[in-house]
Amino acid sequence: MRLRRPLTVVVGLTATATLALAGCGSSDPGSEGTDPADGGSAAPADGATDEFPITIEHALGETVVESEPERVATWGWGSTEAAIAVGVYPVAVAEQVWTVGEDALLPWVEDAYDEAGEEKPVILTDPEQGATVPYEEFVEAAPDLIVAPYSGLTQEQYDVLSDIAPVVAYPDAAWTTPWEETITLTAQALGRSAEGEQVLADIDDFVAQKADEHPELEGQTFAAIVDSPTEGQVYVYPELDPRAGFLEGLGAEVAPSVEELDTSDGGFFYALSYEELDKLESDFIVDYAYTPEDAEDFLTKKELQAIPAVKAGKVAQVVGNVATSSVSPPTALSVYWEDGFPALVEEMAKAVAN
Repeated sequence: MRLRRPLTVVVGLTATATLALAGCGSSDPGSEGTDPADGGSAAPADGATDEFPITIEHALGETVVESEPERVATWGWGSTEAAIAVGVYPVAVAEQVWTVGEDALLPWVEDAYDEAGEEKPVILTDPEQGATVPYEEFVEAAPDLIVAPYSGLTQEQYDVLSDIAPVVAYPDAAWTTPWEETITLTAQALGRSAEGEQVLADIDDFVAQKADEHPELEGQTFAAIVDSPTEGQVYVYPELDPRAGFLEGLGAEVAPSVEELDTSDGGFFYALSYEELDKLESDFIVDYAYTPEDAEDFLTKKELQAIPAVKAGKVAQVVGNVATSSVSPPTALSVYWEDGFPALVEEMAKAVAN
C-alpha cells in the first residue's frame, strides 16, 4: 500500500509557543540490509550511484554538488535521518533543544550511530529553531555539503552558508517540505536517489504491515488534537497536516467534523474553543501531550469531556516531547522508533476497542 503523500507539512509542535564533529561523514559500505520491521531501512551496499555533478534547484537558488560529498552537515529537521537511511553519517547536525535538550542527539539518531559504530557528529547550536545560524561552528565542521530541505533558512542565511559549502534548501517555502520529499531531496543531493526511493518503499511497507496487524482501524474516524488550557481551546490538525495524514495509511480516516470545523484556510492546524468541543465528533481522539501529567489531566478534565470520544474513553495518546517529535512529522528513522509510531498504532487499536 502506497501512502498518500500530504501536500504540506508542519514544523511540528514547536512552531509556536502555544502549540505546540569530529570524524568524517561516511557511508556504511558492505552493511547487510536491515529489515524495516526491526527498526530501519535497508542500507545501501556501497557509495553514491548517481552521476555527478548534480544540480538541485530550490527556493533560495540553485546548488551544484560537484562530486560525492564526504563531509555532510545537516540543518533543520529530518535530513539527518534521511542521510543516515541512505548510508551517510553526517559530521555535524542541528541540535533539537525542544525535543531532547542541549548537546544531545535524538534517540533514533544516536542509536543509528551506535549500531553502525560511527563517530558521533558535532551538534550545531540551534536554540531558536533556526532564527540564528552558528556560522563559525559550520566553518569548524568543514562540510563539503549542507543539507537543509526542511528548515527555516532565510536568503541571507543561505547566502552566508553557501560561502562555506554548497547548501540544499527547501523547494518552495520554509518549513513546508513534505517529510517524504525531505528524504528524496537528501538522497538526491548525496547521489543516492535509488536508495531514497527504497527508503520510502520500506516505510510504505512498514505502515502497511501495521495496518494488516490492526484491521479494526479500517474506516475508523479520528481527530488529532493538542490541548491548550491557558487559552481555553484545543488545536486540531486537519487532513493536510502530516501527523493526521500519515495515520490514514493505517486505514483510519480524519473525521468529517475536523474538516467541517476547519477555520485555517488551508493551514496545518486551527483552534477550537472549549465551547465548541461538542461538535468535534469522531470514533476516537489522538491526543498529543507534552508531559505525563498533561496526558492524565486530558482524560479527566471537565471541559474536554464535551468531546464525545473523550467522554467515551476512546483516546490514543502520544506523551512527551520526544514521542511527539517522532511523529510530527515522521522521519526516515523515527517512524520505526518503538516508542513513537508503533506505540501510537497500539494506542489507536486500544482506543477503538474501548
